[in-house]
Order: sequence, then structure tokens, then C-alpha cells
Amino acid sequence: MVNEEAKTNVSPQETQALGPYMRKILLIISCVVLSIGNCGGPLIMRLYFIHGGERIWLSSWLLTAGWPLILIVLIPTFYHRRATTGNSTTKMFNIKPRLILASAVIGILTGADNYLYSYGVAKLPVSTSSLVIASQLAFTAGFAYLLVKQKFSSYSINAIVLLTIGSGVLALHTNGDRPEGESQREYITGFVMTVGAAALYGLILPSIELIYLKAKQVVDFPLVMEIQMVICLFATLLSTVGMLINNDFKAIPREARNFDLGETKYYIIMVFSGIIWQFFFIGAGGVIFCASSLLSGIIISVLLPVTEVLAVIFYQEKFQAEKGVALVLSLWGFVSYFYGEIKHSRKAEKNRAAEMELPLNQVARGFISV
Repeated sequence: MVNEEAKTNVSPQETQALGPYMRKILLIISCVVLSIGNCGGPLIMRLYFIHGGERIWLSSWLLTAGWPLILIVLIPTFYHRRATTGNSTTKMFNIKPRLILASAVIGILTGADNYLYSYGVAKLPVSTSSLVIASQLAFTAGFAYLLVKQKFSSYSINAIVLLTIGSGVLALHTNGDRPEGESQREYITGFVMTVGAAALYGLILPSIELIYLKAKQVVDFPLVMEIQMVICLFATLLSTVGMLINNDFKAIPREARNFDLGETKYYIIMVFSGIIWQFFFIGAGGVIFCASSLLSGIIISVLLPVTEVLAVIFYQEKFQAEKGVALVLSLWGFVSYFYGEIKHSRKAEKNRAAEMELPLNQVARGFISV
């Protein structure tokens, strides 16, 4: 649950840097950007694999290779900051060495997570891998409780349990949607790797929030983007090492020539994959900054039905009973979470109204006594 304490704990400096109104606008924008990346990323990655792509390290590399796009966000904010302060010596990057080190560690973890996820997408249908990834919410909640002292309501706990059970239902029938030509061992390995990716990313999200809490400097949105850029840079470096060891760079031209959709579309898919996945990381970082890592995990899971339906429509993937049950449990969990959020917001508004009325009543009693 995104409680008032979780919001104020993001950083005391951040509260000064971003007002409540701007926070809401930025949160909405971050949610939209995250939605584009979360729904489009798995679909375009699966498109690469079903039409002849086979390079796992290349796919994981594309997840974060678009990190220079963050400069498109940072450059305008830099010139705006320099113009408003009137200081020509204003630095473009404000991230300190200790934050760079912490971000680099998370970046390496992200690179490992990208490989696990790419392997899973290569072996599983998008609709299945998306449902399995929904289990990351349970891991996010657990690590958020341990790392950033996230508090939960009965509704948020109910949502987490339902989403986790929904993902586990898929394990009851692991062969029903196995792609043609893929062995049972490959399918099970892909399933396990996807669960591993969900668990690792469940650690990464609260770790990013922890960086904001321990920053010891003003945490504004440009700094959040700088942290995200460092994370993606080191994740890309890890994937680059994997590509070099696996000779992926040499194999790209040959794979492009043999691609089912043609060489030109092969490279178009590569470019758009890098762009769309960067939307995911920018959006996730923005949501954590404006709210919490748990909310970021919730939104990622909330978009699961959209991704699943799109996969069935575009790729004619099977939709067995297990997926239907998992989908219903997931939707139930979403409703439970947001119903709890609405109740919490209404209660908070009533408390604020009561606090405002109390001084007025005291003044009125003072006049009466006089």
C-alpha cells in the first residue's frame, strides 16, 4: 500500500524539489511511459524470437541499450535549471560517486535479470511469461518490507497473495502451451528462468527506492534519471560482455539475412526494441520517485492482462483454462489493491478535514466563553 509514510520517506530533500501538484503530474506521465514499455517490450521481443531470432544475450542487451535516450530528458532540464538559477557554471550531472557506485551494483543485477527474462521470453509464449512475471509483485513486497520498511494494509496483502497464486496456477499445466518444436526441458527451463527474473527484479525495485532514501543529496527528477542512466549503462556493459563471449556481434549480420521478415525489418525491430524497453525503465524509475517501489510493481502487474490479450490477438497464442484462472485471480488482486487505496485516500481526507475543523471549534468556544 502506498501510505503517507512511504511517500514522505522517499527523501526530505525531494519534497522541497517537487510540489504535490507536480508530483501527481509526473506520476501520471511515468505511469503512461511505464505502460508503453511494459506492454510493448515483451511483444516486440517475442516478435524477434518467433521469426528466427536466437540470440539471448542480444535480446538482454537491447533491454537497456537505449540508455542514451535518457539524455533527451536530462539536456532540457539542465538548460532550464541553468536559466532559472542564472548560474553558467551549473553542472549537467549532479550524481555523486557513492550514488554512481550503488547504481552500478544495481545495474549489474539488472543485466543479470535481463538475461533471465530474455531466456524466458525466448522459450515461453508472451501470455505465459507475462503471467509468471506477475509473481515479481510478491518479491517486491517482501523486499520492500525489508529494505524500505514498506507498510501494508489487508487489501494490499490480499492483492499480493492473489497475484502470486495466479502465477503459480500456470505451473499446474506446463506443457499445454509449449511452442511447437520446443522440448519439455527447454520449456521448464524457460519457466524457471522467468521466475528467477521476477524474483531478482523484485529485489531491484526496492533497492532503487533505497538509493533515493540514502542519497544524502537533493533527490529531484533529473537525479532520478541520472541514477537510471547509470543503472542501464552497467546493465548494458554486462550484456555486452556476454555478447562478446557468445560471438553475438559477429552473428548479427548472418541472423539478419536469414530473418523471416527480412533484413530491414530485423534492424527496425532491434531499434524499436531498445526504445520501447527504455520507456519501461524510465517509467519505473519515475513511479518509484513519485510514490514507491511497491506501486511500481503493482502497475507492472496491472498491465499483465493487456499484454496477455495483445499476445493472443497478434501471435495467436493459446489461452487455456489455467491462464483464464490466473487472469481472474490477477484482476481480483488488482481490484483489491486499488479499492484499498481508495479507502485509504478517503480516510486521509476525512482526517485532514477533522484537523482543520478542530482549531475553528476551539476559536468558537473561546468567543462563547468571552
